[in-house]
Amino acid sequence: MSPRAVVRHQRWTLQPDREPDAEPTSYAMQCAVCGEISPTDTEFSASQNWVFAHGGRNPAHHTYREVITRPWKAWWGP
Repeated sequence: MSPRAVVRHQRWTLQPDREPDAEPTSYAMQCAVCGEISPTDTEFSASQNWVFAHGGRNPAHHTYREVITRPWKAWWGP
């Protein structure tokens, strides 16, 4: 007996999840020089403050990466 498969193509939609019960978007900053990363917070200002404090302790650290965690949802339909 040979294997059989049914393939069905569907159109998918992908968008940020903005439902009331969605996870909150969170932010962190990572120092590109040493790799240290700030605590994650739902307010960007907390990460920004971490950058200023980290830069103050490490005057040669001028380059950072923003790390954003944003909830998304995907579904298919006609």
